[in-house]
Amino acid sequence: MFRRIAGAIVLTIGKALKFKKEERVMEERVSQEIKKEEKMEVKDNKYNMAKSKKHGNKPKLKKKPYYDNRELSWLKFNKRVLEEAADKRVPLCERLSFANIFISNLDEFYMVRVGSIYDQMLLDNTVKENKTQMVASEQLEHIFKHTKNLLKIKDDVYEELMKEIKTQGVELISFKEISDEDAAYLEKYFYSTVMPLLSPQVVGKKQPFPFLNNREIYAVALLGSKSNEKLCIVPCSNGVFNRLVQIPSSKNKYMLVEELILHFMPKIFEKYTVKSKSLIRIIRNADIDIDDQQFDDDALDYRDSMEELIKVRRRLCPVKLEYSRMLDEKVIKSLCRELDLSMDQTFYSESPLELSFVSKIQDVLRNKKELFFNRRVPQLSANIDESRPMIAQIEEKDILLSYPFESINSFLRLLKEAAYDKRVVSIKMTLYRVAKDSRVVETLIEAAENGKEVVVMVELRARFDEQNNIEWSRRMEEAGCRIIYGIDHTKVHSKICLISYSEEGHIKHVSQIGTGNYNEKTSKLYTDLSLMTSNEQIAQEVSETFNKICMAQVMEQTNHLLVAPKCLQNKVIQMIEDEINHVKNGGEGYIGLKLNSLTDKKIMEKLVEASQAGVKIDMVIRGICCLVAGVKGYTENIRVISIVGRYLEHSRIYIFGTRDRDKIFISSADFMTRNTVRRVEVAAPVYDEKIKNRIRHIFDIMLKDNIKARYMDNEGVYHKVENDDEPINSQEFFFQEAYDALKR
Repeated sequence: MFRRIAGAIVLTIGKALKFKKEERVMEERVSQEIKKEEKMEVKDNKYNMAKSKKHGNKPKLKKKPYYDNRELSWLKFNKRVLEEAADKRVPLCERLSFANIFISNLDEFYMVRVGSIYDQMLLDNTVKENKTQMVASEQLEHIFKHTKNLLKIKDDVYEELMKEIKTQGVELISFKEISDEDAAYLEKYFYSTVMPLLSPQVVGKKQPFPFLNNREIYAVALLGSKSNEKLCIVPCSNGVFNRLVQIPSSKNKYMLVEELILHFMPKIFEKYTVKSKSLIRIIRNADIDIDDQQFDDDALDYRDSMEELIKVRRRLCPVKLEYSRMLDEKVIKSLCRELDLSMDQTFYSESPLELSFVSKIQDVLRNKKELFFNRRVPQLSANIDESRPMIAQIEEKDILLSYPFESINSFLRLLKEAAYDKRVVSIKMTLYRVAKDSRVVETLIEAAENGKEVVVMVELRARFDEQNNIEWSRRMEEAGCRIIYGIDHTKVHSKICLISYSEEGHIKHVSQIGTGNYNEKTSKLYTDLSLMTSNEQIAQEVSETFNKICMAQVMEQTNHLLVAPKCLQNKVIQMIEDEINHVKNGGEGYIGLKLNSLTDKKIMEKLVEASQAGVKIDMVIRGICCLVAGVKGYTENIRVISIVGRYLEHSRIYIFGTRDRDKIFISSADFMTRNTVRRVEVAAPVYDEKIKNRIRHIFDIMLKDNIKARYMDNEGVYHKVENDDEPINSQEFFFQEAYDALKR
């Protein structure tokens, strides 16, 4: 008996040690792949310099050493997302989410950015982008190369994740791993539940190559008969199948339905021999320049035109082909020929082509709290008295909300009170992206039904949210709201709301300016700032901004707000110049920026000039950053960090000057040319000293983050911050502050 117990203990320990060894091997593989990708990033940053020196000739357009390519910088950001999926400090089920986000991000990148560059290559491949001087084909070459490396990392990360998920009692299996009994069940399930809903097609003269939907999974096979070979295609994503098929012998064992279909391909095409088979997915170009479309104003209204364009987007040309089995090369070539793709646009993946099914696995494991982030609930602001009307409190002092740490409900209460307040005469608002079940829109409808003048600027060109915005605009218009659609060739991306009310014969205003959308769902997932103020000078400029939009015009001059496209970039450049002059006059210069992206060349050149003059510059940039920090002689006074964590960093903060004299703004605008000179964007000045102190504090804490922050080195490569300082996860820090403030 003792020997059996001892033997079992030894066996258990042996298995545990084997798992630990496998875990270490996998971690080493992921680490090696990441280091390999980092070496490629360094090589890419030197690419144009080496190219220009070939044969000793001086280039006509020399790459500046402090610039990075926009698209490659974005891929670095998505690698940081993937690193979160590999980070053992992140709870297991949350790591699954990051892996899924990585793929979703990559899909959208190919649909929008790669689609646009591909169009440019076909139109004119001599045009060079203005930072690293690459033509479109060169950019695509680098993008495809980095994508293949990132997919290798993703495969290793996914394999490790599924090994760990298996230890939690949930398993995705293949036919190699199941019993005869389970195999028999799956065959019966296939014939009874799946097969009747399939639409297989053999490609031939009478059956042309079918249209493949964007981002949907298909099973393909090379069929052989005595006389010839044919290609067959079977859709696997018809919206009817359950993606995860449960195995009856175990409660938490599953098979992906596309794997089931792929296995039974010989049963579908019984008259043929299946020579090779795989799962494929294509990504289509979704980059439509809406403003370039010609609308017949007499025939269609703007909403109808937008709906037609959404239909067009679904049928745009493919830019990427993914496959999950090693296919015969002639099959890949055949698919490329039919889809008009090059072999460079094909990508092999060992893991599933799409990971949305991980939400089902997370639901199964929901009772294991240690596998998820600790529950965090947005708190009511400690600066707001819930027993008093919002307008009365805003009249006394400016109020800043910081999402998701503080709740959007305080702003929603302001809107609701305004909808029923007899003093309120009008509510004006810009809407870019709203929730599917938007309380904001419902409240605006209530206000209109209560006799208020409600004017809403709905941006129907908000990419991938067009249909949602179309439906809401119809509902609001039916309720009596006045709907406007903005300005030709200029998206309205600002987040502004103006409530006007009459008091003792005088018209007063409450303005709200934010960094993020009026969306209750994303306010719990994105970090954003929302300023509510009764400052009449700000209200006057907010009102004028609305009026200009209504007349399809833009602001030409401002004294308080920064309003793109004509009154933001130039004012930012002037404030950078002021810091340069301050240093030249013997003072200390400082600039602090928190952005999602930095690509505006004019602003970057001015930041380089400021760095060379001795101005200290701190930048917290989540995503694209085309300015390389720490390059000697150019950007050595610039520090760049990126924070990728539980919540999407989305707020924009501009700080110009040292603490004794600084100007602070919150803004809807990143420093991208599309934001600074091609959109209506609004940045609001912060005048309240307490709120200025709070924003300085927020910025300082992010700079001290040594858990979720990565710093950029002078080669443009990002590394995790490692130091002996007190551990700070800035997002968790701010949530704890919100909890503690409310207690006090």
